[in-house]
Amino acid sequence: METASREFQIMVKTIGAICNLDCHYCYYLEKEELYPKGSNFRLDDKTLEEYIKQHIAATPGETVSFSWHGGEPTLLGVEFFRKAVAFQKQYLPATKKIINGIQTNGTTIDEEWCEFLAKENFYIGLSIDGPRELHDHYRVTKGQKTTHKQVVQAFHMLRKAKVHVDLLCVVHDVNVKHPTQVYRYFKEIGGQYLQFLPLVEKTGDPKNPVHKRSVPSAAYGRFLNTIFDEWVRNDIGKVFIQLFDESVRPFLGMEHALCIYRETCGDVPVVEHNGDFYSCDHYVLPEYKIGNIHETPLAEMVDDARQRDFGQKKWTSLPKYCRDCEVLSMCNGGCPKDRIIKTPDGEEGLNYLCAGLKGFFTHSKPYFQEFAKLVEAGEPIEKLMSVVRAAEAKASVPQAGRNDPCPCGSGKKYKRCCAGAARAGA
Repeated sequence: METASREFQIMVKTIGAICNLDCHYCYYLEKEELYPKGSNFRLDDKTLEEYIKQHIAATPGETVSFSWHGGEPTLLGVEFFRKAVAFQKQYLPATKKIINGIQTNGTTIDEEWCEFLAKENFYIGLSIDGPRELHDHYRVTKGQKTTHKQVVQAFHMLRKAKVHVDLLCVVHDVNVKHPTQVYRYFKEIGGQYLQFLPLVEKTGDPKNPVHKRSVPSAAYGRFLNTIFDEWVRNDIGKVFIQLFDESVRPFLGMEHALCIYRETCGDVPVVEHNGDFYSCDHYVLPEYKIGNIHETPLAEMVDDARQRDFGQKKWTSLPKYCRDCEVLSMCNGGCPKDRIIKTPDGEEGLNYLCAGLKGFFTHSKPYFQEFAKLVEAGEPIEKLMSVVRAAEAKASVPQAGRNDPCPCGSGKKYKRCCAGAARAGA
């Protein structure tokens, strides 16, 4: 079987757009309309086996990553994933290894799920938008009932079973106003791995391009800055935030890991429940359908000229305003799906989130530069926290003497606390 010429990651829509929730901002529920009424949206055994066989063969590297999405993939039950793992083991050569991840709303998770996920070393992305009153604002059942209690219960069960859990928080018009509350809540419940996903819900109206639920751009920047300021002073090495991990990569000479921040994209396509292959999770539309795995090999579609052109357009369509930006390397224009407004000089194609992202990247850039210096010097990254606090203490209370109590409030003398850190960071 064919091997693709580049690394890729597939979002597998195991059950299409079918979900047990009715989250008000969900962009994928409408994809059910792409298929005939009465369709069975279950990824059948034949398609499952064919997909797994082709994905393993098409992967050029030694790690084969499976990302199981929906809708709500756990609606298929544990047995479906036991079967998937069995197929993986059947077709996996000795030279490769497999990583599995499931994106879930958590409402169906029980002890049987936890036992299976722990045994097979699955990674879980669990959707939760903050404390109860913020999460339940939009994330509700088909009957419009709240879900927060079930999600938190699932999180604690998964943690108890020692399953790796990333908390995925959609940032919208409501929770964006409460960054400290959201961040501290996640820390309180034991969240270590966090992702903040900005909601940009398009309307198609040029005068009002986004729905009122969407996160205001500038507010999103303030949200990130507030969380970053607490994290950089207190939580480096304890809490891992995807965007922060991503933002430091250019300063370490590393390519971005996330497609939304790379110069080009197109390496995270979708395979729907029937084997249809689409260019991207946000472009599951007839014009972006490349083929079907039952008719065209997966590797061939990953390398298809249309797929490559889709990815290249991210860079070639970038406005001059972005190309001249001082934080271009941190952003690269963001996701093309969000490029729906005009630049200050009237050019099309500016990211709706530009003001917020630019505000965050400008604010955080000096810290990430220092972060990179510590890494290059072989110093522990946690040292940045004491360097930041020391610099602030020195700036706010310059008259503190060596034997005075340290302004940071540690209870130590200044010379044995932040004064030493300040010298070390000089």
